[in-house]
Amino acid sequence: MDPLLAGDLAAFPDLLQATRDYATRLLAGLGERPVARTPRSPGPATLPAHGIGAAGALDLFDRRWAPGFSASAGPRYLGFVTGGATPASLVGDWLTGALDQNGSNRSGSTAADLEDETAGWLRDMFGLGDGFTGAFVSGATMSNVVGLAIAREWLGEQLGVSVAQQGVGALGEVTVLSGTPHSSIVKALAMLGIGRDALRPIPTLPDREAVDVAALEAALRDLGGRPAIVVANAGTVNTVDFDALRAIAALRAEYPFWLHTDAAFGAFAALSPEHAHLVDGLDASDSVCVDLHKWLNVPYDSAVQFTRRRDLQVRVFQNAASYLGEPGPRPDHVHLTPENSRRLRALAAWFTLTAYGTTGHREIVQRDIAAAHRLGARLAALPGVRLLSPVRLNVVCFTFPGDVAAAVRAIADAGEAFLTPTVYRGVPGLRAAFSNWRTTEADVDRVVETLHKHLA
Repeated sequence: MDPLLAGDLAAFPDLLQATRDYATRLLAGLGERPVARTPRSPGPATLPAHGIGAAGALDLFDRRWAPGFSASAGPRYLGFVTGGATPASLVGDWLTGALDQNGSNRSGSTAADLEDETAGWLRDMFGLGDGFTGAFVSGATMSNVVGLAIAREWLGEQLGVSVAQQGVGALGEVTVLSGTPHSSIVKALAMLGIGRDALRPIPTLPDREAVDVAALEAALRDLGGRPAIVVANAGTVNTVDFDALRAIAALRAEYPFWLHTDAAFGAFAALSPEHAHLVDGLDASDSVCVDLHKWLNVPYDSAVQFTRRRDLQVRVFQNAASYLGEPGPRPDHVHLTPENSRRLRALAAWFTLTAYGTTGHREIVQRDIAAAHRLGARLAALPGVRLLSPVRLNVVCFTFPGDVAAAVRAIADAGEAFLTPTVYRGVPGLRAAFSNWRTTEADVDRVVETLHKHLA
């Protein structure tokens, strides 16, 4: 054995303790760490021929790389839709690495059963029925890929072909209808061979990002009975708008289509009694995307994909090999997603759900919603600042008379907050997304102060 490996093995308890102490210091200073300054790379380094051991690597990381890392796990990182990591989820994530289970199969481990249990808990939390099954994937993009891959196979079923066997060319022209789809939907269509051009935008309601259901029905009618895919949106990125899911699902009584709902973070509205109506009808979907490293506050990467048609899911993703065997009624997860090798992402989610339950995660969601409304109200009172939409849930989208790109850089370099730019209905603006379990009213007030300084 390499002497450095042997030495690290002998000193492993001390190494873990040193890492624990280092991580504790990082987390203790998270609230005051610069949130996301313009990155400055330390420059390239050559691959060492002779290593310096784990302790040396930790020290080098601390000096060379750690200063440039963002506080994305902290309370004022409001860019994109980014959660943090609850204490319990971090425990689960550490054990995920320590146990190093191959989550792709059920051989010799109960890890796959733990994933099934966790997916079932999440299904119940989001109000989905027993007809749904879930599988863990890396993020919303891959969840959408899986859901649309199952939809693609369903189209083949309607037309008497199997895309998994014959290829996407057997389908002929495919139509995908959506009002305000996330960019990952478009990416998924490209990856699946359906093509970006298959997406047909449907008009939205006036001053909304929610689809006009009457316009959607007209588009379905124009297809003359040919099956299609409808992508509904439960929480759009800019304004957190929700399609009328129940009304869309009702159209299936007359028109054949697969209903895929992108509820990456909007599904968590189900936890708030005041907002649960926004996801009414989510259980009528055929497939659902939910991203967990957003509002569930588990470490990257983690998402879950739900569907009613696991049989089609297996048809698409089955990995046929003599040593794997047939999928059977409880298929190994290797038969459910694009990955063969996969880490046990479910363990971090299991830990945080077990530790804090529905009540604890409801409190996070409600506190973040309140924080967004507080920021929206305070921004509306600032001279020149204009909200681009009502604050519906956890995102504040606004504009101001100034250079958006310059403001983004100035806000980031001030170290107090991080927001991302956007364009909504042709108007450049900023968006602040709240989904971190640490965020408090005091953090909102600090964000307001720095925005007041830099939105001139």
